Order: sequence, then C-alpha cells, then structure tokens
Amino acid sequence: MSNAKKILLVDDDTDLLELLSMRLKSSGYHITTAASAEAALNHLDITRPHLVISDIQMKEMDGMALFEQIHRTTPTLPVIILTAFGTIPDAVAAVQRGIFGYLTKPYDPKILLSQIERAMTLSSGVTSGVQPSATNSRGNDWKSNIVTQSAIMEDLLVKVELVAQKDASVLLHGESGVGKELFARAIHQGSNRHDQPFVTINCAAIPEYLLESELFGHVKGAFTGAVRDHAGLFQLAEGGSIFLDEIGDMPLLLQVKLLRALQERTIRPVGSNEDISIDVRVISATHKDLRAEIATGNFREDLFYRLFVVGLTIPSLAQRQEDIPLLANYFLRVFAQKHQKSINALSPEATNFLLTSPWPGNIRQLMNVIEQSVVMSTIPIISEELVRDAIHKDETQISSFEQARKQFEREYLVRLLKITSGNVTQAAKLAKRNRTEFYKLLNRHQLDYSLYKSQQVNA
Repeated sequence: MSNAKKILLVDDDTDLLELLSMRLKSSGYHITTAASAEAALNHLDITRPHLVISDIQMKEMDGMALFEQIHRTTPTLPVIILTAFGTIPDAVAAVQRGIFGYLTKPYDPKILLSQIERAMTLSSGVTSGVQPSATNSRGNDWKSNIVTQSAIMEDLLVKVELVAQKDASVLLHGESGVGKELFARAIHQGSNRHDQPFVTINCAAIPEYLLESELFGHVKGAFTGAVRDHAGLFQLAEGGSIFLDEIGDMPLLLQVKLLRALQERTIRPVGSNEDISIDVRVISATHKDLRAEIATGNFREDLFYRLFVVGLTIPSLAQRQEDIPLLANYFLRVFAQKHQKSINALSPEATNFLLTSPWPGNIRQLMNVIEQSVVMSTIPIISEELVRDAIHKDETQISSFEQARKQFEREYLVRLLKITSGNVTQAAKLAKRNRTEFYKLLNRHQLDYSLYKSQQVNA
C-alpha cells in the first residue's frame, strides 16, 4: 500500500464516507477520511494527499469554501466536488474557479474512477493508483488530447478504452465537427497497434477516379500519368490503423472493393493482377444515417456490417454543454501561445454567451471562434462582443432549411427565457404553448431555464 496514491475524502455523512472509502480502497487507493472541512484542513499537512474529494453541502464550512482554502496554500492539489443538487451553472462556476471535477450524486463509479485517474496524472505525473493492466500498459496517454468533464463523454471514453484493446472494426457516428478523427486516434493510441502507422483519408474529399488508387495503390502504367508504382494507404498503414472518414460518401463501386479487402484481408492495386495481404485495423466515421442510406440503395448492407462490428456515437457539443467553458479555456491557452498574445481568460459574459449559442459546427466551430477572438483581442480578457462578432463571422455558410429552422427555434426559446428571466410558465404563455410542450422544446434544444433566472432584458 506504500506505493498507492493517497486520497482525502471529506463528507459529514459518515455512512456515505465509509461506503466511498471502501470502494476506493478496493481500487488500490490509500484513503484518509475527514467528517468536516476543518478536519480535512488539519489532515493536509500530515497526509499530503494527491487528491481531495469533498461533498459540497457540509455544516460550518462547505466544499467550495474548503476548496478555496486548499487553493490558497496548495494550488496544484486537484479537488473533486460531489453534490446532490448540481446544475450546469454550478458546474461552470466551479470549473471557472479551478475545481478539477464536479460530479452529481448518484454518480457513476466508473466516471468517478476516470476523474480520479486524470487527477492523479495532474498531481503527480502518475496515471493511476494501481498498476496498469497488461492490455493497457500505456496508462491514459491514449486520451490525453480529449478535453472533457461531462458524464456522457466519460461514459464514452470507458467504451473507447474497451474497444481499443480489441481489434474489431469500429464505426464512429456523429455530426460534423464533433471530433471523430480525435476519437479514431484515441482508439489507435489505446491499442496494441499504437507504435504502428495511423493513416487517415476523407472519402468525400477525393474525386472518385482517384480514391481507389489512394486506398489500394496502383502499378506503373495502370493509367495515363502512372509513371511508377504507387503504394496505397492500406499498404502505408500496414500493422497499424486506417481511418476512413465520411465513409457514407464512398461510391458504390468502391464499396464493393473495400468489402473484398475487409473480407479477404487483401488488396489489389489498380492495374495489377496480384493480391497483397494486409494487416490493418479499419476505423470509419460518418455523419450520415447509414441505415437510411442502405434503404435508398446508396450504401451496401454487407459492407455496413463489416464496418459496424462496434459502433460508437460521438455526442454533439450541445449534448455536452458543461464542456463548453473547459474547451473554450483550453483553446484560449493554445491560441494565445500560438499567436503570442497575453490573454488570460474569457469574461463571464463571454462564457455565458458561448453556453447559450447553438454550435451547429460543434467543437470545430468553437475552436474557430476562440481563435478569431484571440487574434482580435487587444486586452487580456476576451469580451462578449468579440465572441459574438466571431460567431457571426463564422456563420458564413448557408445552412440547410432544417438547420436554419432549428437555429431559429432555439434562438426564439432563448429570447423567451431572457424576457421572462427563466419563468417557464410565462415563457410558455408568450409562445402560446402549454408548459409540458414547452418543457419538451427546452429539452430538445438542451436549454436549462435556470441559467436565465437572474437575467433581465427588455422585450
């Protein structure tokens, strides 16, 4: 136990304290408990924990006050807050103040353990408090580029880790801009193929007459301009992984050849009469509904099931709204360094505006907006006006009718909530809808009416 990582647990409910203590001890951590924030502060110098996990509602000094005290004396010590009454505004405020993690009870044990592992990496450079398994001896390096604190993403990362350790084909589904390639790389990095090539190709970006040659290669003289043998991407990915982005846009004729490659584990370069054996893991992605494409005859059903051995759906940014401030501040640091600008933070108004924006372009759009804001800022704080202007400039492409309708509907609901300061009954009356239907509309657009309770605007 001497090598185990140390956690200080704080909760004035002794039964819950004991239960969580037993769970974490069984995972290999050394646990110290404190029944109050004051007792926890007394333990800090003695036990020197790598992480503090505290309930937020406690007598005399609550969890946030405890964090403030810890942060003054040991700013690098990560703190995870547990609460039974969490909301997105609370989570945003906590992250802005420096809280490492913010979980709502009843919490998922897997998500808590994942947060703990990330905190241990931050506090000591060690991946976790237990020895890594043989199947994942590289710790958590595989997901180091995925920035998140949301429950839906933590649950997805648990699945990604399991998938990575096997060699099955994976189909990633999600809207444009959600980071499908990032997840494909994470799967590759978490696998036994991590030290072999990771090759990517966007099937929608290459003309049909070139795509076969790019994938499978060609021999000299196969067509006009083929002056030498050319190795395809499958050959370049030998031993590693190939990521076929926008697989739903692959032409039908090429789908047949890809199916053969997956079934027989061989490829045939254009113009050649010889097959080449391949050992490549295939990860594919699409924003399309492939089952609908199958129904219309645009995608082969047999290929679908070859690709869809395991399917994972990447959530949109609207579905992980609590990650917006975290991602925005991450991008701010990246682009401030890139453009050599002394920018420290987003203003609270700018953060709130980011939270209430629809983000049809997902993370890609958020990243672009933050970079534009960094470039244009002349002061250390990014203002709401800069963010608003960057979003407006980013919306240069004409949306589809359905996208435009959804965006108008969301903006209309936001306007109603601002006018009524988050009063759902009044907002529903203004919209001439009953409350039940109005709540459904809010849920459809992932809008939290409590965000607007303190806001006052003129109609």
